[in-house]
Formats: sequence, C-alpha cells, structure tokens
Amino acid sequence: MSWFFYILKCRDGSLYSGITNNLENRLDFHNRGKGAKYTRSHRPVRLVYREEYSDRSEAAKREIEVKSRHREKKIQLIKTKRSPG
Repeated sequence: MSWFFYILKCRDGSLYSGITNNLENRLDFHNRGKGAKYTRSHRPVRLVYREEYSDRSEAAKREIEVKSRHREKKIQLIKTKRSPG
C-alpha cells in the first residue's frame, strides 16, 4: 500500500500538508468539510504537490520535515517538483 505526503493550496492562498493512503478520497474529504479542522474553514482546497512513499512512517517523516520549513521554502518545493493531482 502506498502512502502520500501532500500539500494543498487553500482558497485564501494558505498551504496545508498531510499524509494519506488514499489521496483522491482525502482530497474529496477536505473539500466536503470532512477533512482536517483547518481545511474546513479554508475550502475549497486544491492539490498542488504530492510524493509517494512505501510506508506510513516515511510519509510522516517527510510531513514533519516540510511542515518545519518557512512558507517560502514550501513554495520553492512546489515549484521545483510540481506534481498536480
């Protein structure tokens, strides 16, 4: 089973990142207001970046790494390795 680290761009331009093993379903949940508390008040959201991992642990490590970066670094990552959904 694959796991994904992903970044969403919210309606207000803010970025949200997370992990999931079903990216399509998770994106739908976010946009229906059933996902994370943050995205409920920032919808609609759009997938702007994703990376695939073989296990949850690796995806979670990547999420922690990227979440600790400043916004500018996240935007750089999105631009250099863009992977639309």
